[in-house]
Amino acid sequence: MPSRQDRPAPPTREPAPDDATLDAPPADGEHVAGGGDVASGAHPLTNGDLARIFHEIGDILEVKGELVFKTVAYHRAADAIARAPFDVAEAYGAGDRRPIPGVGQAIADKIAELATTGRMALHERLRAEIPASLVDLLRIPGVGPRTVRLVWEGLGIESLDDLRRAAEAGHLRGLKGISAGTEQRILDGIVQLESRPQRLLLDRAQALSDDLVTQLAGVEGVRRIVQAGSLRRRRETIGDLDLLVETDAPEAVIERFTRLGVVDQVIGAGKAKASVRLLRGPQVDLMVMPPGEAGTYLVHFTGSADHNVALRGIARDRGWSLSEKGFLRLDGDGQPATGGEAELRTFPDEAAAYGFLDLAFIEPELREHRGEIEAARDGRLPSLVTRADLRGDLHTHSDWSDGVHSIEVMAETGRRLGYAYQVLTDHSQSLAIAHGLEPARVELQRSIIAALNARFAAEEAAGTIPDGAHPGGFRLLHGCELEVRADGRLDYADDLLARFDLVVASVHVARRQTRAELTRRTLNAIRSPHVDVIAHPAGRMIQSRDDLDLDWDAVFEAAAATGTALEINGSPHRLDLAAERARRAVGGGCLLSIDSDAHRTSELEYVRWGVDQARRAWVEPRNVLNARGRDELLAWVAAKPARVRG
Repeated sequence: MPSRQDRPAPPTREPAPDDATLDAPPADGEHVAGGGDVASGAHPLTNGDLARIFHEIGDILEVKGELVFKTVAYHRAADAIARAPFDVAEAYGAGDRRPIPGVGQAIADKIAELATTGRMALHERLRAEIPASLVDLLRIPGVGPRTVRLVWEGLGIESLDDLRRAAEAGHLRGLKGISAGTEQRILDGIVQLESRPQRLLLDRAQALSDDLVTQLAGVEGVRRIVQAGSLRRRRETIGDLDLLVETDAPEAVIERFTRLGVVDQVIGAGKAKASVRLLRGPQVDLMVMPPGEAGTYLVHFTGSADHNVALRGIARDRGWSLSEKGFLRLDGDGQPATGGEAELRTFPDEAAAYGFLDLAFIEPELREHRGEIEAARDGRLPSLVTRADLRGDLHTHSDWSDGVHSIEVMAETGRRLGYAYQVLTDHSQSLAIAHGLEPARVELQRSIIAALNARFAAEEAAGTIPDGAHPGGFRLLHGCELEVRADGRLDYADDLLARFDLVVASVHVARRQTRAELTRRTLNAIRSPHVDVIAHPAGRMIQSRDDLDLDWDAVFEAAAATGTALEINGSPHRLDLAAERARRAVGGGCLLSIDSDAHRTSELEYVRWGVDQARRAWVEPRNVLNARGRDELLAWVAAKPARVRG
């Protein structure tokens, strides 16, 4: 591929405009990629138009390699503008600078510039420097801004296809700083990117759906909005979003929905439903339902497809056709009855709709056609675990290893969540990347925890506990996340492990070992008298890292025999164990824990996703270790050596 001889060389790297720093820093882990193509001269501008422009600025700054908080400031402003409940360009053009959450003075000035002139100098300058399309290359695993800029400057590469062709032809290795090995890794990254399912993680899907509900809730005539589809069933990843709106003003709802600033494209709109694609987001389908008739709509649009097919079969056997609109009576030929025999049965809620088929109400998380209909018919549905059943969290981190907040801050947050206990499980010594603790630091940490617990006890005795605290008191328990080394050895000696209140063990390194080796390492931990929980047993990261290749039957058998709990990790990137494995584990007699794996205070809320995963696995409170009180938990830990001896 020829070098870019016909274009002027791009200017040397310039810092992002200083005014970008005036806006709020990004949320933890936030990242937005991709880019639109909006002509900044267009006037008047909708909220969506403004959002596209600010997203594009963020994209270009990202390719330029600017600091993350500078680029994300523009993406956050774009999101806030798209969600604004008023016409931003019209207001700012008239001098009405209403505050927009997340938009600081500097970006507000740029909005005003766009609103009054239809142009923005910064946007035009950046577009002249670097194509926004280059941001797509940043989605390739292992490819950063430096490499993207290098291949663009040297070879004129602006797209994924351009990059693939250049790498396949061996042209990249001719650039300074790119070797043949790097070229192959780029090719491998492109294959990985294109084969990876592009679905939303559960927490991101929930946030987008919640935002849409907020924007639609105030529309006149809206009585109720239900988030349906795979999100309501709490699937691990979500392809698109479904909203059901109970309303007596369907046209007003659909009109408002299709005109939201976050909408990038209206796919279709009618009298009862509409489909749109969000700016840098998924497709969203909205359906309206008449007041008082929500029951069958909720069943139909929650799914799953297989669950609904089975329900329709039961209905047909009884002489009815089931659709979202209700149960329609069939004649003797299996056709909709007419005349005096015609009848449509509707229901205000799902329980009544299931009851019409002589079935108990089936929780949305169970509707995957995996025995739930038979269980509903026979009275065997589980009493699913809830967030309120959890008495504590067994897997949390602090800034002593790879966490963000201090031990005290993490503990105080757990205390205010109403827990009876929380286990601090900072990483063990060999996991250097996570700043694992040497034994001397473990002892120092132990003394800090003891002092905190003494303070908690004194405050409880004095009746000065914070709002939300557990009435029976709170204690921070001392644990660790124990690394199982590549050779199968545990990372601390037995005498040190015996002094912890609770130990969780995990496999992070040497993930490419054989099934036999990986299984042996996991079993070594399970059979230890001092290991109480196996954290994120499959070691997976959803859509980015495969599961460990374990002999799961052997793992479940050993865990059940020793009473070692297997974790359902609530991090939305993990949700490990998967629901299918968790159900198998419980069926094999295993005990589970549901934990946050929090590395900052906000992540303590990740237990909500773990509970959702457990519910999909048919898990009841009796199957969950941390649904037990503190004394019962500690007694269970103390009995582990006897269980191992058998």
